[in-house]
Amino acid sequence: MKYISCLMLAALFAAPLQAAGVKELLSEYQVGAGRPFSAEAGKQAWLREVPAPNGGAARSCASCHTADPGGTGRHLRTSKTIEPMSPRVNPRRLTDKAKIEKWFKRNCRWTWGRDCTPQERGDLLLFIQS
Repeated sequence: MKYISCLMLAALFAAPLQAAGVKELLSEYQVGAGRPFSAEAGKQAWLREVPAPNGGAARSCASCHTADPGGTGRHLRTSKTIEPMSPRVNPRRLTDKAKIEKWFKRNCRWTWGRDCTPQERGDLLLFIQS
C-alpha cells in the first residue's frame, strides 16, 4: 500500500514538472516553426517510415516506440526495452529539457537521418502527450 501511495505522490509532483519543461520547449520551438503545433501532425511524423541509410528496413519512431506512445517499445538494433513515452503512463517522461533535447537529437538522426525541425519537435511533443 505504501508503494502505491508513493507512486501516486510521485506522479502528482511529476506532472507540473513535465508540463513546465514541455511548455518551455514548445515556446522555444514555436519561434522556428512555421505554423501552430498539431498532435495530428505529430502522429503522422511518428508513423512516417524512412528508408534506413544502410539499406535495411524502413524506420519510423513507431518502429522502436510502438504506434501508441503509451506502449512499451523495443529498440530495433539493441532489443533493449523502451519505457512508454507518454507522461500519462510514465510520469518520469518529459520532465527534463536536456534529456528531451538529447533524445530528439539522437533519435531523429538515427530514424530520419537528420535533425528534426522545430516544427516536427513541437508536433511530436503534442502527440506524445495526447
